[in-house]
This record gives sequence, C-alpha cells and structure tokens, in this order.
Amino acid sequence: MGSDVPSILRRLFGAALLAVAIVPSAAVGQRLDGFNVIATPDHRFGSASAALSLAQARRLGASAVAIVPFLWQPDPASPDIVRGADMPDDELRAAIRQAHTAGFAVVVKPQVWVPERWAGLVEPNSEAAWQGWFARYGRAIAALARIAAEERADVFAIGTELEKTTRRAEWPDLIAAVRPLFPGTLTYFAHNADEAEAVAFWDKLDAIGVTLYPALGEDYDRIGRLLKMEAEAARLDALAAHTGKSILVGEVGLRSADGAAVKPWESAEERASPAAPLLQAEVLGDWLGVLDRPAVRGVMIWRWFTDPRAGGSADTDFTVQGKPAEGVLSCVWAKRCRRPQ
Repeated sequence: MGSDVPSILRRLFGAALLAVAIVPSAAVGQRLDGFNVIATPDHRFGSASAALSLAQARRLGASAVAIVPFLWQPDPASPDIVRGADMPDDELRAAIRQAHTAGFAVVVKPQVWVPERWAGLVEPNSEAAWQGWFARYGRAIAALARIAAEERADVFAIGTELEKTTRRAEWPDLIAAVRPLFPGTLTYFAHNADEAEAVAFWDKLDAIGVTLYPALGEDYDRIGRLLKMEAEAARLDALAAHTGKSILVGEVGLRSADGAAVKPWESAEERASPAAPLLQAEVLGDWLGVLDRPAVRGVMIWRWFTDPRAGGSADTDFTVQGKPAEGVLSCVWAKRCRRPQ
C-alpha cells in the first residue's frame, strides 16, 4: 500500500478503537446488524429460554438475526445431499416467528454440513453426480424458500460458502426457480472477497453476501490486522461499485482464544488454547470499524446461542455471550459504551 498506509491507519484508528463509540455512517434502506443464532438441544426455538436469549441479543442493539437450517451430505464428492434433521419445518417456522416477535429482521441462511470438512470443498466427481447434487440441492432450497416466504422472512440465501459449486452453470436456473417463491431479498454468501469476486451470478440477486474469515496474522499485530481487514473491505467496495449491489456480511467472527487471529475460521475442536476474550472483543471491534462504509448494508456476527447462559469468560468458542465482545457490540449498535477498566 506504500504511501497510503498512514492515511489508512488514521481512518481505521479513528473509527475502530475498542470500547469507544463507533457511529455507523448513514445507510440507504434497512441495516441488518446482528447475530447468526444457533439452537442448542435444551433451548430450542420457540422455548422461553430461547426468547430470553433473543431478548439479550436485542438489548445489545442487534437489529437482525440469521437462522441457519443445515443440509447434510456424507462427503464432499457425494451427490446425496439432504435436509438435515437439526431444524424441521415447524422449528424453522417457530424460529422466524420468535425472532420477529423479538423485533428482529430475519435472514434465512441455509448451510451445508459435511462431516469433518468445509462446505467450500463440496465438488461431485462426475457430470452425473453434479446434476444429481444440484437437483437435490435445488429441491431442498426451494422448500426452505417457501417457508421463509410464508413466515415473511426478510432475506433468503440460496447458499453459503459453496465455493467450488459456484463455477457451475446451474446457478442461474436455480435462482430463477427460487425467485417466484420468495419475494424478499435474495442473496448468496460467498467465502471472503476471493470467492465473491469469482461469482458470476450477482446480477441475478439483490445483494452481495459474504462471510469474512481471512487470516489476520499474529494476535499482537493490530496494525497488520487492520491493514488486512482494510484490503479485504476495499475489494468488496470495488465489487459493490462494479455490480451496483450492496454488501451484506453474513458472518464475521473468531474464537475467544489465544492464536485465534491467525486462523479466524478455526474451531475449538481443531485446536485447544487458553481463553482470550479481550482478543475476540478487539478483533470484532476492528472489523466493525473497518466495515463502517457506505457499501455495507449490515454485519452478522458468528455466533449467538439460544441458551441464555452460553459462553462466559472461560469459554474459547465463537459465541460472544458473557464476554467483553458484548460491550463492544453494545457500543457500536446501541451507542452504550463503557471504557475498559
């Protein structure tokens, strides 16, 4: 970035200091700032405990939640993709209704689960397998879109992080099939700017969706981290300008664990590490400062549980519940700020 580095740092540090009020710029239309909300077994959507958890998220100033029904396939090459058992139709309806009752806009954000693999690796190994995968996936997505429409969800995603599938020519037909089923905002959530720049069907959708998990470097290198964030966001700005579409960040997050900035996508199951809740708070504050730009319509944090007692200072997973990151989000979204003690 050469001689531009000082000006970038002045802008970033002016907007993204931890626990200092960050005032988002005016945005055209409804902003969608909030959480990906995941149901836990003892606190299903529709329960009193889930209602309490949603109310806690609302008090932080969140305006939207993403509900995440999963599809499942046994391995990346398999065409045998099916609707997961985690969220049957009646619970998806209950989730949307409960979120609306709590005052949230709702994003229905289907994701593919592959055991011990990432959805971005999904790649059937023959033309027949590809056709079978898209036929099954399309039926599952259409069924979810109908429910999202009937329950008046605000946004529906046709997919999330399916990086190797988006090179295929089937996507425009799939979008055309979903469009009459869902009258709200349609999007797809690409993985980082790399995939977002490669997607060829943004013109068929209403907004550019993206999940942001680029490597951010060592935990202590905040200047380097801010520069990496700014570079990623600048690419999204350019894509928004090229397509005329706004950006919806469907996921951003990291564990509250030492070393989490190196691989923000890494789960607690992949690596044991001491808790580092202040690192999580600082990184999320930095992201929200960097993403405070006209092209960005909203930012959804990964993640929040329906268990109102989830998280806590000793927890090393992604949830922000009961951690300093809650204070950062309250400062940004609700303008209730406290300086760290």
